[in-house]
Amino acid sequence: MEHKRLSPFPKDFLWGSASAAYQVEGAWDKDGKGPSVWDEFVRIPGTTFKETNGDVAVDHYHRYKEDVALMAEQGLKAYRFSIAWSRVLPTGRGEINEQGLQFYDDLIDELIAHNIKPVVTLYHWDIPQGLQDAYGGWESRQIIEDFTTYAAILFERFNGRVHHWVTLNEQNVFISHGYQLAYHPPGVSDEKRMYNANHNANLANASAINKFRELGTSGKIGPSFAYGPNYAIDAHPKNELAALNAEEFNANFWMDIYVWGEYPKAIFHWLEEQGWAPEILPGDTELLKKGKPDFMGVNYYRTMTNAFNPIDGVGHGKMNTTGEKGTSEEKGVPGLFKIQDNPYLEKTNWDWEIDPTGLRIGLRRIASRYRLPILITENGLGEYDSLTDDKEIHDEYRIDYLRQHSLAIQEAITDGVEMLGYCTWSFTDLLSWLNGYQKRYGFVYVDREENDEKELKRYKKDSFYWYQKTIKENGANLVDE
Repeated sequence: MEHKRLSPFPKDFLWGSASAAYQVEGAWDKDGKGPSVWDEFVRIPGTTFKETNGDVAVDHYHRYKEDVALMAEQGLKAYRFSIAWSRVLPTGRGEINEQGLQFYDDLIDELIAHNIKPVVTLYHWDIPQGLQDAYGGWESRQIIEDFTTYAAILFERFNGRVHHWVTLNEQNVFISHGYQLAYHPPGVSDEKRMYNANHNANLANASAINKFRELGTSGKIGPSFAYGPNYAIDAHPKNELAALNAEEFNANFWMDIYVWGEYPKAIFHWLEEQGWAPEILPGDTELLKKGKPDFMGVNYYRTMTNAFNPIDGVGHGKMNTTGEKGTSEEKGVPGLFKIQDNPYLEKTNWDWEIDPTGLRIGLRRIASRYRLPILITENGLGEYDSLTDDKEIHDEYRIDYLRQHSLAIQEAITDGVEMLGYCTWSFTDLLSWLNGYQKRYGFVYVDREENDEKELKRYKKDSFYWYQKTIKENGANLVDE
């Protein structure tokens, strides 16, 4: 739909930015912190680009005051960050590491002192290695109790200072990449184990939300889902069905559980046919239904375009982790769908489609299906950035990307979608998991390379000043630019 004029952003709209503990903190073994699965996984040769790791990352652990000062200069209204479970509980359970918890106390206080609202993510992929060793991590139902206990520690410690909580970040990614594609720890490729681990994660998510409410914790809580809306490559009925399959399989399968506590019938029936359906025990559905979130967190980067894929068709293809454009392989799920190039969209150097309209479509779909407010918990452009001789970074391509996606949010608001905020990915450059440090997302350039930490000096990019203006004008500049 087209509108004669766009509605303004809400006055309390959270213009923010985001990060994750493993990708920025460093200090991986300092002050009592225990190892996470990522601390161990990156030691395996060939798992990451140029053997990069987060041992130092961008040293946010020691430089958080400098980083928060930059956030305040930019005018951020919110900063979303994750807490490293093994920094608080070194083995995942048992005695609290007070030094680790104090770091987050200090970070939260620093943010509040600069009028920046902390948005806390309980889990961003770094389960303690101790729990992985003890019982297989997400593959055991013991994780439900241990995650809830860990969450309760944070709820009680930060209650009244944190008002926006994210339970699990991109469950669909850490589960599929860890147990199906073997890109992430624990490096398993077993569909049955994947769907079992996923069901346990669903239960842990619901249990943590229930604990949040039992404790009377102030604020709102919800998961953060990596959503890529699905299109059909054309109007052929088989391709339309493939797109429906993809939307059910890659989106509704996860968000329906979060909101309604039930899996979509068609996909669950398909899992039963394959022998992959998780075992649902008495009490599971009741717990899941009680764990309805207050909002849907959305990490949006791309859309997917789908076509018919026969039972003997393409399966999991290799993803692009090098930044060599065009190196992604064709992929799909035999009998359900396969992913095709969209001729109407440009791609990044990592082969991710650039589709701001897709964000508006996704927000509309979520709002209509689930009737929840939405918080954009991640959206950004990972690209090569160059530091000039004058120590400047001219990233007009990022400004264009963020402007178009911000405008898509404003269009969705005008459509009637209730939006809480927009947290870009990311504030500073950071370690991009498998992709090293060359894939840069931040408003702030961190001068380091894959195997050379240099001085980790911070430099403001052109996009820093553009977002500063956007925040100051509450998005009023988007239409005029």
